[in-house]
Amino acid sequence: MAGLFRPTGADQCRLLDPGAGIGSLASAFLERCRPGDLSFSAIAVTAFELDSLLHKELDRSLASYRARATLTYEIVGGDFIEHAINRVQFGQADFTHAILNPPYKKIGSDSRYRLLLRGVGIETVNLYSAFVALSVALMAHGGQVVAIIPRSFCNGPYYRPFRDFLLKHAAIRHLHLFDSRNKAFKDDGVLQENIIIAFERGATQDDITVSTSTDDSFGDLASDSHPFDRIVLPDDPARFIHVPMTTEPNAIELSAAVHYSLGEVGASVSTGPVVDFRLKEYLRNMPEQGTVPLLYPAHFRDMGTEWPKPELKKPNAIQRNAETEKWLYPNGFYCVVRRFSAKEEKRRIIAAVVRPSAFGGVDALGFENHLNVFHECKHGLPEALAQGLALFLSTTAVDENFRRFNGHTQVNATDLKLMKYPSRAALIALGEWGIAKDIAPTQAMIDDQFDRYCTLQPGRPHAAGE
Repeated sequence: MAGLFRPTGADQCRLLDPGAGIGSLASAFLERCRPGDLSFSAIAVTAFELDSLLHKELDRSLASYRARATLTYEIVGGDFIEHAINRVQFGQADFTHAILNPPYKKIGSDSRYRLLLRGVGIETVNLYSAFVALSVALMAHGGQVVAIIPRSFCNGPYYRPFRDFLLKHAAIRHLHLFDSRNKAFKDDGVLQENIIIAFERGATQDDITVSTSTDDSFGDLASDSHPFDRIVLPDDPARFIHVPMTTEPNAIELSAAVHYSLGEVGASVSTGPVVDFRLKEYLRNMPEQGTVPLLYPAHFRDMGTEWPKPELKKPNAIQRNAETEKWLYPNGFYCVVRRFSAKEEKRRIIAAVVRPSAFGGVDALGFENHLNVFHECKHGLPEALAQGLALFLSTTAVDENFRRFNGHTQVNATDLKLMKYPSRAALIALGEWGIAKDIAPTQAMIDDQFDRYCTLQPGRPHAAGE
C-alpha cells in the first residue's frame, strides 16, 4: 500500500491515518520517506484511533521515526467521522496523503452517521466507504489516498452515490485485487474479494494500473494498464467499477451481438418474493392439500429442478390462500439464479430452468427470497427463452465478465438487470438447442453453442407483443 504513493516533488507531507490501530500503515508510509523515494523536509501525521488501549503502542510506533525525518504527529482518540465532517465543514481539506484500513460495518438508513455524512454530500451505507469518502474530502488538490477495502462498492445500487462521489472528486490511479475472499479480512468474516485502491484528489483521469494476487503474500503478483473506459464503461448509468483480469477483451466485450438490455429481450428479473420467516405459519415441510411448491436454491441442480426434497431442512410447500396469493407466480417456465454462490462454486452465476411439468399440474409456484427469477410480467417465459437465458448465464464468457464488477458472494437482481444479453432470437435458438439435447450439456458444449448463436450478427430487439 505504501508503495502505491507517487512522488510529487512536494516539500511538506501531511499524512492522515484514520483507524490507525497500532500504526502499521503509517509506519509503512514513513519507511518510504527517505531520499530517493518519498522525500520531505517535514512530515506531520494525524492518526485517528478510537480504541484508547492501542494509543500507547501507536505512540511508540510513530515516535520511532522521529530520528529519520522532521516528524510531528497527533493521535486523536475521538470519532473519525465526526472529526472529519467538522474539518470538511470548516474547509480544512489540507492533507497531502492518506493510508487506511477502515472498519467494516453497515450504516443504518436513519442513523446519526447517515445524517451527518449527508450534510457534507456523502451518501453511503457502510463505515468503510464513509471513511474513504471522508479521506478524499480531506485531501488538498493532488492529495493521494490509498485504502484496502472490500470490493462491494464496485457494483450494486446502494453504493452508486459513493461511486459517483469518488469519480467526481478523484482519479483512480491503481486497483489491486485479492482473489481470495477470506484471507485479508479473515478476522472480520468479510466473505468477498478485497481490493487496494489508490486515488488522487482533483486529478485528470488517465489509464489505470490493475494488479492482482491471490492473497497478501503477493507471490503471484501480475500487473497491467487499462484505459479508464474498460474500468467504468462509458454507457453504464450505474457506473460499475470493473476490474479486468487481462488486457485482452473477453468474449462478451468482443461480441457485437451481446448488447441488448433485458427489456429489449422481452424479460424482467426480480428477487423471489417469498420471505419465509414472514410467512412462517403458512409453510409446510411437504406438499399437502391446499399448498403449492415453494422453491429454494437447494431445489435446483445441473440447470434443472428437484422437487420435493424430503431431506431438505427447508419447507417444500406453502399454503395458497388470501394472505399468500400476492407472493405467488403462475406455474410456467422460468429461469432462476441463486442470489448467493458458495465459495467453492466454479461459476459466480448459478442458473437453472423451472419446468411446470416438475410439479404435477399445480397452478402456482412460490419463489423464495434467495432466488432471482426471470419472468415476463410476473408470468412464465416461453420454454426456449427460459432455457436460452439459463444457458447464456452459464457460459464461461458471462462468468468472466461478471467477475469484473462483482467481487462478493451475492448476485443481485440489479446486477442481472444491468447486464447486456444476446437478442431474444439468439437466446431462443440457444434454448432450442438445449431442449433438443438428451443429456445435460458440459461447460465446453455450452461455450461452443454460445459462440455459435450469440457472437454472430445481432438480431433486432424484441418488440412488444411478439
